Amino acid sequence: MNSRFSFCQIGRILSVIFALTGVCVIGEEEDSQKILYHDAHFHTTNYIQEGVTMDEALALFGDRIGRFVAMGIPLQQKWDYFVSGERAPDYYLRSAASLYYYSFVDAVLASQYMKLSDEQKKRVDPMISGFNPTDMYAGDHIKRVLLSFPGVFSAVGEFSVHKEFVSSKVTGHAASLHNPALDRIFETLAEIGIVGVIHCDIDNVRPGEKPDHYSDLVDLFKRHPNTKIIWAHTGLGRFVKPGVDHVQLVDAMMSDPELDHVFADISWDLVNEYMVADEATSKSWAELLNKHPTRFLFGSDSVAPSSWEGYNQSYEILESLWAQLTDEAMHLVTIGNYERIFDESIARTRAWEHQALQGE
Repeated sequence: MNSRFSFCQIGRILSVIFALTGVCVIGEEEDSQKILYHDAHFHTTNYIQEGVTMDEALALFGDRIGRFVAMGIPLQQKWDYFVSGERAPDYYLRSAASLYYYSFVDAVLASQYMKLSDEQKKRVDPMISGFNPTDMYAGDHIKRVLLSFPGVFSAVGEFSVHKEFVSSKVTGHAASLHNPALDRIFETLAEIGIVGVIHCDIDNVRPGEKPDHYSDLVDLFKRHPNTKIIWAHTGLGRFVKPGVDHVQLVDAMMSDPELDHVFADISWDLVNEYMVADEATSKSWAELLNKHPTRFLFGSDSVAPSSWEGYNQSYEILESLWAQLTDEAMHLVTIGNYERIFDESIARTRAWEHQALQGE
């Protein structure tokens, strides 16, 4: 047994084996009934790399949240004195200065994770995000992080391609669905067996007749059938609002047998408000989730929260949606899909790490 594996990680691998073979893990189902949800989209840091530590997040959540991903923000907002003067920006919309990729975020998360107890580690799934998706070497960064911190990271992301008002601020050229560097990232994810979370707006801030990025995104997903991917917010954002056929487009993606490796998260309070804007909209989303219960995960998309009320509002906003889900869909969207997708990712990643380190 590789001595670099913690008992916590070994336990997770055994849980996946038991799940795949139909063996029940004693207490697992009972414990899952006590929590509201696992959080599939949570940022510990903000755009100036400040925020909450993993143990602070655990203290805030208490026993109300089961597991959660720990995403850093891969971009740093530059404090350009000649743009902002003494007003230090703490968000990308508070300054006209550029953003740049901040690779040290992965080391910060790894350092925090390794200080947790084994019991705490069972609840936290750190994510690799400190790479530039326009860089053909981005896949090498992902591998380098995994081998530098074996037994730590569970998945990759959130990394952004098209993102409202962010893409245009990033130093260098903007990420694109047509850039072969993105294909190399997807190839790396498939090679390792690690799941990735991608943010790609379905359209531009000023919408066209058809969403600008939907077809290209579907093409990307279809080029990489062996890459498990989670599409953040179903392509929506603060200013990218759902078109009249948005639910139908998401349904088409989830109904396509060539895209059964693609999932989506329901996250971000601003986006969730779109989903329950009125009774008809809420009903259409509920029908979508009931039709494809294994393909969606709930996430808060909270960024460095300071209170439970602020953190949990994404969940509370969807009260009318939750009421329309079947028991099966509710469990899968809030708990079951997270466990299946991330536990499989962890098991495959630990196996890849073990093989790579044995070859050193």
